[in-house]
Amino acid sequence: MAAQIIDRIESGELQPGDRVPSVSQIMETEGVSRATAARVPGVLRAEGYATATPGVGTIVSQPKKLTAGADRLSKLQTGGPTLGENERVEILEGVRESASQEVADALGLEAGDEVARRRRRYLDSTGVVTVSTTWVSGAIADQAPEFLEAAPLPKMTFGLIEDRTGRRVVRRRDTVALREVPEDVALALETAAGTSTVVVINHYWDQNGEPTEYAVDYLGVGRELSSEYDLGD
Repeated sequence: MAAQIIDRIESGELQPGDRVPSVSQIMETEGVSRATAARVPGVLRAEGYATATPGVGTIVSQPKKLTAGADRLSKLQTGGPTLGENERVEILEGVRESASQEVADALGLEAGDEVARRRRRYLDSTGVVTVSTTWVSGAIADQAPEFLEAAPLPKMTFGLIEDRTGRRVVRRRDTVALREVPEDVALALETAAGTSTVVVINHYWDQNGEPTEYAVDYLGVGRELSSEYDLGD
């Protein structure tokens, strides 16, 4: 029953601020007991699709779950879609530039060395999900010129690098931090520069232990990063 309501939220039938079906409505339409119907709003709140508002009831909230860049790699490797429900991507730019110290350290280069930067913006039915920026060395960009093109990469950066260079991503490190949104990201993220938001930082290494790419994802303000795991028996 909760899944059916979630489908209505993700399809846009129910919008943020709308009331979700009440316990009485669920009892009537589904023919279940009050105890069973009363569990549904709790599931919606736990999944991040609704909030309880005193005097109003349970209302639809902005969906919080999103997919980080590193999780898109896992989906790609298992043959699944890399975009989430109602999610789309905009390619904002692809440029060559001099590496900052942060980027140089991540890619095993010297500050000032040439790197290539690709920036995308992911959106869903409620707005900006994340602004994702990926850097690779200038040498990789030379071998994989598609990285700088304003078009989606069918296998994402991971697959492009492997296809063009034979370097396969075998290890990654994810770091979650709180950072202020820089000026060059603020406009795409639709917030003010200096606003604090959650950031996911991804390092990737190939089968020889050499870094292949470095990515920084700025989450939309108010978004939360959620991961779910099967722990087995």
